[in-house]
Amino acid sequence: QVHLVESGGGSVQVGGSLRLSCVASGYGNDAIRLAWFRQAPQKEREAVGAVNTGSGLTHVADSVKDRAIISIDNHVKTIYLQMNSLKPEDTGMYYCAAGRIWATANDPLNSSNYNSWGQGTRVTVSS
Repeated sequence: QVHLVESGGGSVQVGGSLRLSCVASGYGNDAIRLAWFRQAPQKEREAVGAVNTGSGLTHVADSVKDRAIISIDNHVKTIYLQMNSLKPEDTGMYYCAAGRIWATANDPLNSSNYNSWGQGTRVTVSS
């Protein structure tokens, strides 16, 4: 399995910004799909975005497409989630996930297609 470690979460005021990081290891130099998901209290887990580490192709969920950017630094095998104009509804646990390219190709934002998960980093947006 791919080992994933998230960081960068914390408490921020409404309208502020955060940059989350996910360091991936344990998969050599093969291309994989890395993604961000989040889960708010009493809500289902939802996708934020994903990136193909080989091609750089990204997908961003419609709910955050105007405020979120997914990027990658292949040299250090790290993906980032830059979120701006944060709202109270952005509060929750943010998880990094990894999956095979072919297993995630049809729906890169479907959590069931990923087989490796990090422990998560918490984001709290205060109002």
